Amino acid sequence: MFNRQAIRYLNEWCNSIDHRPLVIRGPRQVGKTTIINILGATFDNYIYLNMELTSDRELLEMDIPLSQLLPLLFARSGKSQNEGATLIFIDEIQNSPKAIAKLRYFYEELPEIHVVAAGSLLENTVDVKASFPVGRVDYLPIRPCSFREFMGAIDKESQLDIMRQPEMTRPFHSEYMSLFNQYCLVGGMPEAVQHYAVHGDLIAVDTVYRRLLRGYMDDVEKYTRGDKTTETVRFVIQHGWSFAGSIVTLGNLAGSQYRSREVSEAFRLLQKAMLLELVYPSTSAMLPALPELKRAPKLFWMDTGMVNYVAKVRKEIIAATDILDVWKGRIGEQIVAQELLTLNDDINQQRSFWTRGKGTSGAEVDLTWVVDSQLIPIEVKNGHNTHLRSLHSFMDDTPGDVAVRVWSGPFSVDDVKTVNGGKLFRLYNIPFYLVGELENILRHNTNRK
Repeated sequence: MFNRQAIRYLNEWCNSIDHRPLVIRGPRQVGKTTIINILGATFDNYIYLNMELTSDRELLEMDIPLSQLLPLLFARSGKSQNEGATLIFIDEIQNSPKAIAKLRYFYEELPEIHVVAAGSLLENTVDVKASFPVGRVDYLPIRPCSFREFMGAIDKESQLDIMRQPEMTRPFHSEYMSLFNQYCLVGGMPEAVQHYAVHGDLIAVDTVYRRLLRGYMDDVEKYTRGDKTTETVRFVIQHGWSFAGSIVTLGNLAGSQYRSREVSEAFRLLQKAMLLELVYPSTSAMLPALPELKRAPKLFWMDTGMVNYVAKVRKEIIAATDILDVWKGRIGEQIVAQELLTLNDDINQQRSFWTRGKGTSGAEVDLTWVVDSQLIPIEVKNGHNTHLRSLHSFMDDTPGDVAVRVWSGPFSVDDVKTVNGGKLFRLYNIPFYLVGELENILRHNTNRK
């Protein structure tokens, strides 16, 4: 198994004095169990419990003090307790509300024990805010692999050192764009990345995604109630991928007869499962930029590889010389939005985009992102600086002086004046393969001022 960024976050959690029980969140098949098993191998004692197994569930649900339960857990695992650190991993915890409630007692009674919990359907079967002990647990999202993780998987990790110095990437630009195109095709689901790393066969990855899609469809009955909701969720899983990176109207989605309320409920369930996110616009060019929930949202799926497979646009990507030529630029926007979520481990981090208010011009900035309390506009497109009219409109309205354009060209920085207001701002032209360094690039600029 290749190295995952989450391991670094987990090591920081392990070394923290106040290591509360950690709840791992994320969609199915993003490697949650694999990552924790890797972490467990670094502990002196590692106990794995699966709440789908009756014996494990009944043991953990016993109404006895944890000090008495701990030896039983070791006995159940067939291990003797060694001196040193102990990690207990409770998998499929959504099957045991009593186990969820018991997490608080691990924190209060056995704070020296490291406890991690996860579940394949956790997001849809448990109301996290209501059911998990408030203030007694921490959360860590596990998402599809980033481009940086993909590079490590295909044995190109040494190139990441160069990418941390954006000014040095120009001689390698064509090579890095080619590698990013491969990532765009394969996507970030760990099984697909691992398969491609071993076999180098793009077509064979289809088998992985076919299996994943079938698994998501099979899960529908587990987290829906009522035939109509099940039917609508299935429809969205089958047809919604074709709307990745675009603004969607919920009523009559994809020419269906489903009403807005029905489609909205289906999206809500799938968003709770972290399979997708409905990203709402803001009309504010400064913080706090609150989402306009009554306006039409953009749809971003969890993984571009799944989008390519289900929406059947892979051949178009293979034939394209520029990602921004594919699917009217929507694949470019989808992959950038996906990469943004890998920049930190904030479970509450959400994406947004900007539009003018009602009754004004139709300016729209593809994405916005907060870096050090500054709202950064991000456009995903090529072209001359003066043609980025929506970006210029945003910069006229914001107190900030930094903007980002993600494109297929090499890294550069331009000093630009807005077309209408004449405001001077700094435009960072960032190639796709450097989106993972976005925050570091902008912070380096701030420190040099």
